[in-house]
Amino acid sequence: MPSAGHGLDLTPYFTKYFLKYFLLGPHGYVTFMPDPASAAVFFQERPMRFLSLSSTDPAFNLALEECLLQWLPADHPGLFLLWQNAPSVIVGRHQVTLDEIDSDFVRRRGLPVVRRMTGGGAVYHDLGNLNFSFMENAHGRKTVDFARYLRPVCAALAELGVQASLTGRNDLEAGGRKISGSAQSLRQGCILHHGTLLVSLDFGELVQALHVDPDKIRSKGIASVRSRVANISEFWAPGSSMESLRAALLRHCADGEGELEPEVLRAAEELAERKYRSWDWNYGASPAFSLQRRERFPWGLVDWRLDVRDGIVRGCRICGDFFAAADIAGLEERLRGVPCRSDALAGALNGVAWQEYFSHCDPQRMEQFFTTL
Repeated sequence: MPSAGHGLDLTPYFTKYFLKYFLLGPHGYVTFMPDPASAAVFFQERPMRFLSLSSTDPAFNLALEECLLQWLPADHPGLFLLWQNAPSVIVGRHQVTLDEIDSDFVRRRGLPVVRRMTGGGAVYHDLGNLNFSFMENAHGRKTVDFARYLRPVCAALAELGVQASLTGRNDLEAGGRKISGSAQSLRQGCILHHGTLLVSLDFGELVQALHVDPDKIRSKGIASVRSRVANISEFWAPGSSMESLRAALLRHCADGEGELEPEVLRAAEELAERKYRSWDWNYGASPAFSLQRRERFPWGLVDWRLDVRDGIVRGCRICGDFFAAADIAGLEERLRGVPCRSDALAGALNGVAWQEYFSHCDPQRMEQFFTTL
């Protein structure tokens, strides 16, 4: 039987669950939509099913995302989720957690720190933040595409008078300031795109909870994190609210509401306990290293840490806020046991599909980064 990881078999739950709630069209019969040819066709002719999560537990919400992504049927039009987290810090898949947070502040505040399955940087969440998730089958796509999912979000914001635009890799800006960040992952033929909408976030808490890379600040040409971000509530039309934003998002991103059965909620809770509340997943061991290369590229920070003994790479960790379509562990494994010389590293990395590990990268620059010592 397939499982969602950690020995958890969800087959009986999801077979019943998806047949009952997500394969049924608005008239109660099974519908099969044609494959989307573009983002516009996708959202108009293959409307996603909507789920609103009542939980504000970040570990549970991220576990539920993973469960749903694992069991998305091949011919399903996709899912659109809206959810919120209680005050917490969510770190990117490839980050070293202790490098990203102020541990003393996080401990004093009792903030949960949870690692998500997608790349990108660490973020602070509270109930002034509205999160959204798109899930669909990749239909052969092998690279991340933020615009596909952020166009309907921008359209929803425009209904409330907020003129938002996609900037950089994965941000939405209004008035030249960031109001949303997104992350994306391709996993077993399915895509997860999720993001934040800063509605009325407590920026004082954000600034204290996170350690922001000074190179990133400089690359944006700004003086501080606080000067870079803004709440959507600063821009929306009078009378707008969190609820009117939710309603606008539903009009542009989904059609038809699903319901989660108790069995599915219990399965997600078990996964949350096994994985998303575990120290191993959220922090993990920070390996000793004797050599480090670190550079911020347009496609993200890449931080390469090597444990070199007797001239041989004994351990390797590739960290950062980049996005990857492939598991970065595959690249790390190529480097273990290789002599720490430029020619040997080049030989070990021959034929690497760099853009699968570092989305939208320049392959030549990445090869040079990993082979020039």
